[in-house]
Amino acid sequence: MSRSDRKTTAARQPLLREATATLALLADEDDFAAMREYPPFTALGGYRAYLRQTEEALRALAARDGHTTVALLDPDRYHAYCTEHALDPAKPASRARYTAEVAAAGATVPYDGQPVGLLLPQLVDAAERRAGLEFATTLLAAAGACPGCGEDIGRTACSRASQALLRLAAAAGPGVHHLVCSMPAGPAPLTAALHVESGERGGLRSPEAETLLFCSVLAAGIATGAPGGVVLRTSVPDGRDRLRGWALRGAWLRPLTAAEVFSAYCTDPETGEPVAPEPGVDHLPGFDLPEPDGCCGPPADGG
Repeated sequence: MSRSDRKTTAARQPLLREATATLALLADEDDFAAMREYPPFTALGGYRAYLRQTEEALRALAARDGHTTVALLDPDRYHAYCTEHALDPAKPASRARYTAEVAAAGATVPYDGQPVGLLLPQLVDAAERRAGLEFATTLLAAAGACPGCGEDIGRTACSRASQALLRLAAAAGPGVHHLVCSMPAGPAPLTAALHVESGERGGLRSPEAETLLFCSVLAAGIATGAPGGVVLRTSVPDGRDRLRGWALRGAWLRPLTAAEVFSAYCTDPETGEPVAPEPGVDHLPGFDLPEPDGCCGPPADGG
């Protein structure tokens, strides 16, 4: 190697340490089986061996001082992607291209040395949040204009959802709050969970990604007129948890009674049979939330 080549290599090393790496990970044995016909999966003894090799690869990537993230390799989406772009699914280059696009969409988890067993649930949650956000965004984009005032329903619904969250957190007061918003959307409900901490002086802390999904799902319910709702669970030190609920009606959250909250929590959603109430929990009515001005909501036909 010439002196010039050695200087070039030495200059390149700091840049390589700044490069990022993303590795796509199969979530379970069924996904592994769906990719088993492609190398390098064909040479592995099974899903556990695949996880061991993945963990070794992650450690090696992290050891070179680069920022490493993990994305979810969904076989169905991967095959659809290869078909759309005329790619050979057996080639590693095709998986690398797919992984890069998944990472660009934001559904990744940083690798900080945690075991793959802990990384997988984080990754699945991130992918589900991303899918939920994409679906909610699609519903909002398709909502059209308000027949009453002509304003864009999706935009107004997002504004209402943000105001609803702020008013919920303010009315709930100091403490640790867990909110769940759900609405029917095809074969499975569209749901979003949000962890919020409110301080004594009114400060509000919540994860950005969770907040965006929560407001988007709530906005989608407002925009489409879906019969959704929100449940709020508040925990305070050395006290009983408090459960409250609201139903989404008329493009706003309307409080449920204590009996309705109890019924919602103490009924099996699949069988309709009653279940025992959780100890240490009070079922309380939702409080009234001042509704913003404006007539925007779903079209008159509820679509």
